[in-house]
Amino acid sequence: MDAPEHWGTSALERARRTPADALVPHPSARWTRAATSTASPEHLWRWLTQLTVAPYSYDLLDNLGRPSPRNLTPDADHLSVGQRLLVLFVIDSFVEGEHLTLRLRRPGSDLVGEFAITYAIRPDGEGRTRLVATVLVDGTRGTVGTMVRYALA
Repeated sequence: MDAPEHWGTSALERARRTPADALVPHPSARWTRAATSTASPEHLWRWLTQLTVAPYSYDLLDNLGRPSPRNLTPDADHLSVGQRLLVLFVIDSFVEGEHLTLRLRRPGSDLVGEFAITYAIRPDGEGRTRLVATVLVDGTRGTVGTMVRYALA
């Protein structure tokens, strides 16, 4: 059973190196996910920084049943390196309007040794904006590691 490695990404987006690649130099898995938005890069950046407020994924699991906010939260875009977010992560680096890179707060302390994500925002040249997430994980080898990687993917 293979986990889906890439969703909605071009070959160029899959090949592009990100700050997350430097954090997990020998990953056991590298995934890319992308979506196109009609929002401007600046507006999409504001929504990306909402990750400091809530996970915006499966609220029942990832946010203890609380719904993620549906409106922009004031000051959510005031970021700092080392800032905790999404319970398990900290901000490793960011360039406003371009990328936000997260890493595990305590790598190697759980089933996953290293885990890093770069969310990159780029205009697509056609008046739209691409949001590309590059996810790298290491330390998940063997049968249990395979199941963990599949669940994370």
